[in-house]
Amino acid sequence: MTSETLTCSSAARISRARLSSGSSRTDSTLARKRTTKLRASAGKAARRSVVLPYRRGMPARKRPTPEDTATARRVLLDGLARDADIFELVSELAPLHPRDNTFPGELFLRLAADALNWCGASRADPLPLEGLRERFLPECSFRGRQNTKLQYAMLAAAALHGGTEPDLLDEVAWWQTDDFWQYALFAAVAYIRAAASRAGVPVRQACQDLAQRPGHPAP
Repeated sequence: MTSETLTCSSAARISRARLSSGSSRTDSTLARKRTTKLRASAGKAARRSVVLPYRRGMPARKRPTPEDTATARRVLLDGLARDADIFELVSELAPLHPRDNTFPGELFLRLAADALNWCGASRADPLPLEGLRERFLPECSFRGRQNTKLQYAMLAAAALHGGTEPDLLDEVAWWQTDDFWQYALFAAVAYIRAAASRAGVPVRQACQDLAQRPGHPAP
């Protein structure tokens, strides 16, 4: 084989290598562009997935009505008064909950705050939270983030009782789940049962007394 042949063969190999390298660089550039587009699309999709309730422009049919508020309040208090299963209450109340909405969670937090006021809980004579879940929600089992969600609902109700307004939307937007109202319900059940125990009366009487108090308007 002549040196000229070797030179041509080497040149061909170099040329193929350059083409291959150029093709790899092109593929890499295209891949980076596709990745950038996918990330941008994913970011837009994620932003669309966070739906905040009660924003302006929402159709009126999506807003809870005063009748919805009265019904949710009655279902909870009547159910507790007859010692209904808490999960039956969840099923009965579910149709009142608009998708991606905190209602009727706000109502349940205010009922919980009313229960704290009814039993005389105050800074001078507080209701201990330690062991409250175990004593007054024995039928429920919470794990991981579920405990955190319940704790938030219970502290939010206590904050309402203390005269502050929790920023529910800012908190719940990070949950990435549509179940705040259920944890608010659990918190209300626990507080009403605890309030009755503190007052030394049956839960039925506590519910009857709370039902006589003025209801809260629809949000």
